[in-house]
Amino acid sequence: MKNETCYGPDEALPDHSVVSHDDWIAARKELLVKEKELTRLSDQLSSARRALPWEKVEKNYVFESPDGKVTLAELFGSKRQLIVHHLMFAPGWSEACVGCSHSADHADSARQHFENADVSYVAISRAPVEDLLRFKKRMGWTFHWISSGDGDFNYDYGVSFTPEQVASGNVGYNYATSTYTFDELPGVSVFYKDEEGNVFHTYSTYARGLDILLGSHNYLDLTPKGRGAKGTPDDPGWLRYHDQYQTAEAKSCCACK
Repeated sequence: MKNETCYGPDEALPDHSVVSHDDWIAARKELLVKEKELTRLSDQLSSARRALPWEKVEKNYVFESPDGKVTLAELFGSKRQLIVHHLMFAPGWSEACVGCSHSADHADSARQHFENADVSYVAISRAPVEDLLRFKKRMGWTFHWISSGDGDFNYDYGVSFTPEQVASGNVGYNYATSTYTFDELPGVSVFYKDEEGNVFHTYSTYARGLDILLGSHNYLDLTPKGRGAKGTPDDPGWLRYHDQYQTAEAKSCCACK
């Protein structure tokens, strides 16, 4: 849906009324009522998310890491909770998705904090490990990044799709609420491991559900021009790999092949 409040860096804003300080405070307080309502609703949603039922992970997923093979259970390390970033980078691609890379930039800074709250973090992609390491070095990232290769993991968790699914015109992305038909799409999944070593899938989110993880977008939401030139919250137009803001053309999140 078009967001009429998004403007590009070179686009003129529509005329805004200029008022006295007292009138400005009155208008700001009116908006504050809505902001507080949203905060309370967000707290309720977070509580409901934590209360979701779990499903036990029955498959023995095995991944390829720079140090050899590793299982899903081993990715937790000493932690009980695991956040998996389904980072779009398919075999044959020269680069990871620019939108997923934007998200990864945020995680690499934030994880020094949330990893001290009984959480491990890992990015998982289908590309070979050597391609992941090459791009990781270019981006300067430090998080753990592994390959699911030809395994079922990406398909089972709704972020990779077969040619037959893509050809059908509806891959069932985001619990069948989205009509995207790409072979790779973004997401985040959360898991828990109990004292006996059983692993449970507790949550996954896709599409605009990832928006809360993007601090740069939330900063821009505070500004008059908002997020970007394209006029949609998830396609700001200005987004680049962080090492290419002066040189690269913008890329769609789902066309980085």
